[in-house]
Amino acid sequence: MTQVQPCWRRYLAVAPILLAGGCINVTAPDKPIVINLNISITQEVVYRLDNKAKELIQDNPGIF
Repeated sequence: MTQVQPCWRRYLAVAPILLAGGCINVTAPDKPIVINLNISITQEVVYRLDNKAKELIQDNPGIF
């Protein structure tokens, strides 16, 4: 039969591994971070005039 160890013994077995870990150093890079974004933006404007507005513009071309 296998005997189950108490939980605190398991933690004692893992503790030296955790304590032996090294230091973590975080430093800023010497060069700036460059992000290249190739974005293409296109815009299409679609307009429709009703017949009354079209006639008004044709009759009075100086309004706009």
